[in-house]
Amino acid sequence: MSTPRTSGAERELRAEADVAAPPERVWALLTDLTNLPDWSPELVRMVPLKPGGLRVGQWYLGINRRKAVVWPTRSVVAELEPGRLLAWDTRSSGARWIWELEPTDGGTRVVHRRPVPRALTGVSKAFAPVFLGGSDEHADELEAGMAATVAHLKAAAES
Repeated sequence: MSTPRTSGAERELRAEADVAAPPERVWALLTDLTNLPDWSPELVRMVPLKPGGLRVGQWYLGINRRKAVVWPTRSVVAELEPGRLLAWDTRSSGARWIWELEPTDGGTRVVHRRPVPRALTGVSKAFAPVFLGGSDEHADELEAGMAATVAHLKAAAES
């Protein structure tokens, strides 16, 4: 039985780095979500929508931008293992955003992934071609942005 191929837009995006800092420091920076807009080329702000802080089930409103286009997303924290794993599902796109930390001899291995567990939503498939230059092209931009975000996290943790 063959596995169906995913389009460029639905492929798993990935960025990773070895960070010369302990996992506790990297985790503290990563989970201070006020840092992400400074590091991400697309994210403007993440606003918690429910009381209780960062926890499984917490909803966030993401405000994103690409050039003159600004749009909201709603994400729900799906997995949280302090010091090791943070993942949220973006309901408006169908994507899952995952941060994984692993201790190494020299510090921390950071892996940032964006799989699409089922499929991109109809909203995402309609929005990206009209406003973001195309679905595959936007996925390429997202992956480059993920690499930039990981590089900023690395620089902050190592400073």
